[in-house]
Amino acid sequence: MGYWVLHVDLDQFIAAVEILRRPELAGAPVVVGGAGDPTQRAVVATASYPAREHGVRSGMPLRTAARRCPDAVFLPADNAHYEEVSEEVMATLRRIPDVVVEVMGWDEAFLGVETDDPESLAREVRAAVLAATRLSCTVGIGDNLLRAKLATEFGKASPGSERGPGMGTGVFCLTAANWEEVMAERPTQALWGIGTKTARKLADRGLTTVRELAAADPGVLAADLGPSMGPWYVQLGRGIGRTRVEGTPWVRRSRSRETTFQENITVWDDVRTEVAALARRVARDITVDGRPAARVAVKVRFAPFSTYTRSATLDAPTYDGDRIEAGALRVLELFTSRRPVRLLGVRAEFEQP
Repeated sequence: MGYWVLHVDLDQFIAAVEILRRPELAGAPVVVGGAGDPTQRAVVATASYPAREHGVRSGMPLRTAARRCPDAVFLPADNAHYEEVSEEVMATLRRIPDVVVEVMGWDEAFLGVETDDPESLAREVRAAVLAATRLSCTVGIGDNLLRAKLATEFGKASPGSERGPGMGTGVFCLTAANWEEVMAERPTQALWGIGTKTARKLADRGLTTVRELAAADPGVLAADLGPSMGPWYVQLGRGIGRTRVEGTPWVRRSRSRETTFQENITVWDDVRTEVAALARRVARDITVDGRPAARVAVKVRFAPFSTYTRSATLDAPTYDGDRIEAGALRVLELFTSRRPVRLLGVRAEFEQP
């Protein structure tokens, strides 16, 4: 039997959970985010597939989503409920015999398994999740985690997902055998781990497709983009990634709090006051978690919608609210702009094992 990696991705997870609570919304454009009021400042947490057909995307201001899809139903986010449902899904995956489960977040996990028929197992996984939670999922199959993750996108039946033989059926397999056929002519941004900025850097160096990136000289990119990242990008282009799923439980890496202001803050002393209050809330959160903060980060979204984050390591890991507040205020001073502020956030990052 061969060793296979399966990537399980819950379809439109948050929207699907809300539709389960409100079955009358099935098939309707649903947008979840903030307090569910598109006249207020907040961003989209997720959108159902019908809403996505109108161009609504995660991270988009609710007001923009309302303009693009005036008939959408807007709902407030309920993170505590989403966590509960996610835990039920992951428990379902762990009950599948002989698999190792590596949780990646609320709506996705990798499974490692030895089997002669990974596609049959993938269909069994989809059926088990549906039976236990009434949620649908897509399963990508690969010979490593990178390929399994990318395979999921090809298996999705959602609007805008890839199409082709075997695509959009809920299960897709991507391995070394079909890597070039499926991926070679796609843009580098199609790779897991390459975003818009990195794709632009690669394009500046004449590397616009996965094929071109795979053929690049790792040494040249190491000198140009860094000794670790340069060669790693080339490995991504060649489909090389971790081959074994690690069955360690998912551990939260940080705790954060943020506030979107309905009216911009224009006085910097008021910004400091809000950051201090957020830092205190984060300190209380990590005390409940039982894990001290090692770093603190501050997010500032200036009007109209430019977002920046700065962070710093604390002198020593701590639960102390005074020290976390002081650290957050020191980080805030790294922002030299004093433009009007529409959102503030504070994040405490834990020491990693």
